[in-house]
Amino acid sequence: MLTAKSLPNHRYPPSFSSKTRIGIPNTKNPNFAFPLLCSPSSKARSLSITSSAQEAQETPKNAAITPGQFRVDILSEALPFIQKFRGKTVVVKYGGAAMKSKALQASVVNDLVLLSCVGLRPVLVHGGGPEINEYLQRLGIPVEFHEGRRVTNAETMEVVSMVLVGKVNKNLVSLINKAGATAVGICGMDGHLLTARPDPKAKQLGFVGEIARVEPTVLRPLIDSGHIPVVSSVAADESGQPYNINADTVAGELAAALGAEKLILLTDVAGILEDKDDPNSLVKEINISGVKEMIEEGKVKGGMIPKVNCCVRSLAQGVRTASIIDGRVPHSLLLEIMTDEGTGTMITG
Repeated sequence: MLTAKSLPNHRYPPSFSSKTRIGIPNTKNPNFAFPLLCSPSSKARSLSITSSAQEAQETPKNAAITPGQFRVDILSEALPFIQKFRGKTVVVKYGGAAMKSKALQASVVNDLVLLSCVGLRPVLVHGGGPEINEYLQRLGIPVEFHEGRRVTNAETMEVVSMVLVGKVNKNLVSLINKAGATAVGICGMDGHLLTARPDPKAKQLGFVGEIARVEPTVLRPLIDSGHIPVVSSVAADESGQPYNINADTVAGELAAALGAEKLILLTDVAGILEDKDDPNSLVKEINISGVKEMIEEGKVKGGMIPKVNCCVRSLAQGVRTASIIDGRVPHSLLLEIMTDEGTGTMITG
């Protein structure tokens, strides 16, 4: 099994050194840090950056490196990653802490827009559990869970649809449009994108569903024209009955149907840990057999199991890599895609 301690640094193109990279302040807008390859653990504003240009021509001693030079160096280091992912579809599941915090929300939106601008084809899938709870409480409807999953009766399903499709989805579309890209919001019912079926535990859970079929025809023209699809995790069965579906599951099935290069799940933890009590035991890269072994050994358990299974299922259907990353880290998407260190656990076939 490959662990964080044993794994050589080969997650991405080895075109440059793996020194810590930082964001550079945007002098025109002090409230927006230049996001590319920024480090969440460093608050420093200067760093000696290794790049091919510097190797060819060293900076004279005592010469100050300007903010512009920093930006150029960082963009130069990003080139291998842009080339690797340009034209490739990346499906991102968005939720958890990154959705609750306005600052992290802005970070995710800016990351998506930047990735789109450099030629990647992002698809965003979102949940919205906290917002659903808030509206249920406003309406005096009990919030119930069974084995960690929301019990969804007919009344609750109405609220789920209103909040996910009508509020959360359109808010994300608005934020992405405001940041300079063009987003289109849809749900699983639009264009028969997703067809649902009842969950095996429907007696206990109500209108909680699984995905019976994916028809990505409605998404392809949007992606091909440079739009960012924003998909809410509500779908209907053959009779038109709406179902609440886990957003991780939706992201994984869409990634497989679209032939995505990468699936990324934003979570509230660092990733998969070799030892759950040791945050420094992050497993940077692992294959399917390795992660199944960790589940059998009890090292992966609880809410991480369905996320891991979602990744494994997508990999089995042709997705190249799947990553579980910490959505609490600013610009975690860029760190995962545009640096060789990454920022979570990458699972490979």
